Amino acid sequence: MAKGENIFKRKDGRWEARYIRSRDEDGRIKYGFCYGKTYVEAKARVTEAKAKLLNEANLDSVLNKEKFSSYCDYWLDLRSTQLKTSSYVKYQNGIEKHVKPYLGELYLKDITTEKISAFSQHLLNEKKLSIKSVRDILTFVRSILSYINKQIDGELSHVEVIYPRESPKTIRVLTEQEESELILYLAEGMNAGKFAVYLALRTGMRIGEICALRWKDISFTDETIHVGNTVQRIKNIGAQGDSKTVLMIGSPKSDKSRRTIPLMPDIAALCRKFYRGNPECFVLTGKESCMEPRKLQRYLKSYTKECDIQDIHFHTLRHTFATRCVEVGFDVKTLSEVLGHASISVTLERYVHPNLNLKRENMRRLKIVDCFSSEQSDTAVNQ
Repeated sequence: MAKGENIFKRKDGRWEARYIRSRDEDGRIKYGFCYGKTYVEAKARVTEAKAKLLNEANLDSVLNKEKFSSYCDYWLDLRSTQLKTSSYVKYQNGIEKHVKPYLGELYLKDITTEKISAFSQHLLNEKKLSIKSVRDILTFVRSILSYINKQIDGELSHVEVIYPRESPKTIRVLTEQEESELILYLAEGMNAGKFAVYLALRTGMRIGEICALRWKDISFTDETIHVGNTVQRIKNIGAQGDSKTVLMIGSPKSDKSRRTIPLMPDIAALCRKFYRGNPECFVLTGKESCMEPRKLQRYLKSYTKECDIQDIHFHTLRHTFATRCVEVGFDVKTLSEVLGHASISVTLERYVHPNLNLKRENMRRLKIVDCFSSEQSDTAVNQ
């Protein structure tokens, strides 16, 4: 709780937040009060009350005197009660690092479509951010503008957020030869790091999901893995500790990311080999503390260097798994569920990359009458 916030816990267990609502003729302050079951809830309510008060007081004054950065803060406070910590930190980082430095000092009346477009170009050309990152940040801006319009009767509804177009890009997938060479390397002296890489190649699991995997998530009876958590390093927004970041275990990317994956026989055999009898321990460490995803990234980098495989990151293993599944005839719905995608369209658009050989084979299936093979074509030409 920051000093001077006027938020405190009452004897009845509720949190009370106080703010200046008005002044009487003698200049004495009249306070408004907001309550919540938690500190965060009370803070969010008082933040919204202050924003509404600004609107009620004088719309013109708000447009001319309120800066965009203030509403960034109001919006963040409200979102803090609705988001997972990891998502909130992502939003906060994007706003503090990019939005506020460029747009924050502008008064609301000065926010225009042109200013937003210039901001987009600034991120692309000067900050050298990827199109995906720029689109994510612009989504924050659009949400903040929507919030502002609700507070000031749509006075900024004319402001548009125009997203940069994403160019089609080729996603890196291991060739069959590269995958075979990597698997042969992993099989020599199999350890936790090598097992994690092999698990990704055989299940398509994300790096955070693998690091968060405990032995209790693996059923030796059904030979399945239940994916229910993920781990990632995020900015430490808590008041305690000196660390700038913290390793957090939480729910996965979406509800569909919670899934059960059948184990292939070789993975099931390796699991039985490595299990030491404590279901609460993490699979990769054998302890009650998990492996750092960045450490696993370093392992993969060293393995691929030994195999002379270039331009690969951990998510490449997931792309490779999805592509191999398509090549052997997986139906898309099954693959989508195994990967934990929110919809089938995500699987089709993002992860399915048939190679040239598969395309050629599919084209051959369309052949109905062969009029132009070598013998027939020679005869036709001679005639």
